[in-house]
Amino acid sequence: MTLLTIIIATLLVGLLSFVGVIFVGLKLDVRKITFYLISLASGTLLGGALLDLIPEAVEMKAPHTFTMVGVGIFFFFLLEKFLLWRHCHHHQHPNDHARPTAAAMILTGDAVHNFIDGIIIATSFNVGFQVGLSVTFAIVLHEIPQELGDFGVLVHSGFSVKKALTANFLISLTAVVGAVITHFFLGVAPNLQAYLLPITAGGFLYVALADLIPQLHEFVTPRQTWGQIALFVIGFGMMMLLTHS
Repeated sequence: MTLLTIIIATLLVGLLSFVGVIFVGLKLDVRKITFYLISLASGTLLGGALLDLIPEAVEMKAPHTFTMVGVGIFFFFLLEKFLLWRHCHHHQHPNDHARPTAAAMILTGDAVHNFIDGIIIATSFNVGFQVGLSVTFAIVLHEIPQELGDFGVLVHSGFSVKKALTANFLISLTAVVGAVITHFFLGVAPNLQAYLLPITAGGFLYVALADLIPQLHEFVTPRQTWGQIALFVIGFGMMMLLTHS
């Protein structure tokens, strides 16, 4: 039953790869929408780390919990450096000139990122359904602006809308692969989740504090600032409700 739940959750995240077509069909300003979605995602990621994952790791008496949080932050920092890929740089500027190699770099980075999402989702559901639900929710809100940005880069790199959506969806399936492998691996080495949980929290903190929040300070009007604050608080508040329901 846990495995089925994990697969459904990762497929749900994968379906977000089609979000770009909605904005194309409705002719919405992707850059403006993404700007606010990043605020919401920042609040949910911080809430997921501080209100759910870290307290859960402490309750499990996970060894070296806060050291592992630091390891998670450092791991995600290295991941960005070695992939030469920054999530929100592409989100903030989806219409910038993109070299043909940008598409390959985006898809490679997405494959690794989605695989790690699968690991995170599988680990959280193996701890408990409530933890898995809140973590998946945080990932979903983070994936929406990411997928919008990646879709924009792929189309600008020469992909047709259909090809960009198909490529994004196929790459998103690496999350299912990562989740299934992790689920069976945890069955053999269950103590591993005590380390993966705080590492996941570190990853959430890094993405929110290093990638997302800094961009919320760029070119904002007072009205946009109040919108950012409201959505940030809403995102954090939703995680609070999820973890205490």
